[in-house]
Amino acid sequence: MNFWETVTGSDLTREWKAFEARAKALPDDHRAAWEQIKGQLFPYGSFTSRNLTPIFDAALGLLEETAADGQSAQEVLGDDIAGFCAALTGGEEARTYRDRWREQLNRNVARKLSRLGG
Repeated sequence: MNFWETVTGSDLTREWKAFEARAKALPDDHRAAWEQIKGQLFPYGSFTSRNLTPIFDAALGLLEETAADGQSAQEVLGDDIAGFCAALTGGEEARTYRDRWREQLNRNVARKLSRLGG
């Protein structure tokens, strides 16, 4: 990946197109699970969600393998896709972008208040 691809995000666009092409080949229940996984993982991403690319690749690979083995998405992921995704990102205590923004906002407000108080 060169500097220009990093700045423009064209590498991410190319990777997402490849992910979606792979997902299109999955059976219906696996494609539905893929859509849920995407929705559950994005809050754990950075600004560009570049940090999630390997996680998305691994999750899609799991879906592909289980589809090839004839297993249903339900058998593999269970009923708790949100819990599955939280485990992929580092457990329930993994910070989402909302958590990071909230912490930053709290720090900024505390700094401004400390300047006003004294």
